[in-house]
Amino acid sequence: MIVNQRSHTDLLTSDFYYDLPEELIAQHPSAVRDRSRLMVLDRKQNTIDHKHFFNIIDYLNPEDVLVVNDSKVIPARLYGHAEGREEAALELLLLRQRELDTWETLVKPGKRARIGSRAVFGGGMLVCEVKDITEEGNRIIRFEYDHDKYNNVYEILHQIGLMPLPPYITEQLKENDRYQTVYAREEGSAAAPTAGLHFTPELLDKIKAKGVAIAPVMLHVGLGTFRPVKADRIEDHVMHTEFFSVSEESARIINERKSRGGRLICVGTTSCRTIESVAREDGTISAMSGDTGIFIYPGYKFKAVDALITNFHLPESTLLMLVSAFYDKEHVMSAYKTAVEEKYRFFSFGDAMFIE
Repeated sequence: MIVNQRSHTDLLTSDFYYDLPEELIAQHPSAVRDRSRLMVLDRKQNTIDHKHFFNIIDYLNPEDVLVVNDSKVIPARLYGHAEGREEAALELLLLRQRELDTWETLVKPGKRARIGSRAVFGGGMLVCEVKDITEEGNRIIRFEYDHDKYNNVYEILHQIGLMPLPPYITEQLKENDRYQTVYAREEGSAAAPTAGLHFTPELLDKIKAKGVAIAPVMLHVGLGTFRPVKADRIEDHVMHTEFFSVSEESARIINERKSRGGRLICVGTTSCRTIESVAREDGTISAMSGDTGIFIYPGYKFKAVDALITNFHLPESTLLMLVSAFYDKEHVMSAYKTAVEEKYRFFSFGDAMFIE
């Protein structure tokens, strides 16, 4: 497992709080992906510009490489009942796959998920048994289903599962693919890498035609992304771990572009955490896969990432701390204040920020 060298900081979690009017929390995606707004932060000039996301191409150079997380969100929320007790309703949320049919999950209510208890979903299409309970209280379950009829659990999830939208989104999603990036490929995330939601196939084609390389990496986003930081001091927070993979081909493309003076631009905090997990001290990238629990907060020295595309994040979140490490806390919190004043849309379905 990869973790970062912790930096000493006197910063408190409360230092990353900001007031956000509830009406600025985006409840649905923009009508057209790349028509969302884009705040551009220039770290050298300390300036802020207000654009639209399709303008991102104007800020990219021909030798740059855009690193995207191509993990795909699965319909990870299931509603069912205890086996033999249809009145005992429960909700199952898949967090991460441990083995072929074994998953770490969150079950509500937990009292109905003791070791050995069983639950039924989709009228019997899927049955699970609780095998273990983690220190955090998550349930390790094993699925049972008709292997002659279905090749894997994913086929069933796409029939009976629901998209695991974040708790701050209260409206029903009309189209599941709007909570997927257009380049999503490998199933396994419990939440979308939301900075990538702004790209369209046409915009990506224009970016590639300009000479910019696209290098996919993979990090399966877990619900730890939304877990609040409960520690008073940020360096006392224990970061969740997530599975990632960087291919030989993507590492080669990134290293070649960097060696020719191109910038490594990460699309989202998940791509950023992946790259910094595998970056050497000289800024080159290694092909690797495994679990990462890297926690990036102010004081962290970035090894490889040159620019960052990201959404606007929750107050006191590890994502806001990462963005503050990439620029600095004062400028980022000031930019967030401006975003509130300018009525940008926040969080997963909200607007974007480009920090160069």
